[in-house]
Amino acid sequence: MMMNAMNELFGSGHAIDLVIAVLAAEALLLWVVLRRGHLLPLPTLLAGLGLLLAWRAAHSGAGWVWIALPLTIAGLAHGWDLWHRWPRTTHR
Repeated sequence: MMMNAMNELFGSGHAIDLVIAVLAAEALLLWVVLRRGHLLPLPTLLAGLGLLLAWRAAHSGAGWVWIALPLTIAGLAHGWDLWHRWPRTTHR
């Protein structure tokens, strides 16, 4: 019975929807806790969301554009995250 429920959860794509919901709840919690002028981990969250949306689109049989668009957003967000994490000073 448990195996059938897990097969249904993952086979239907609802597992991806659940992870997206958890990511949204995490973003909301971080916004509430860190909104006092702190930079939210927005690039990291966007990169993860883009990958999840691309996975969901691929799982549902969407066309390549609907898979490539969130992958592009994920890649740009990842680059943004790396840009902000990269040290600004040069070491000699």
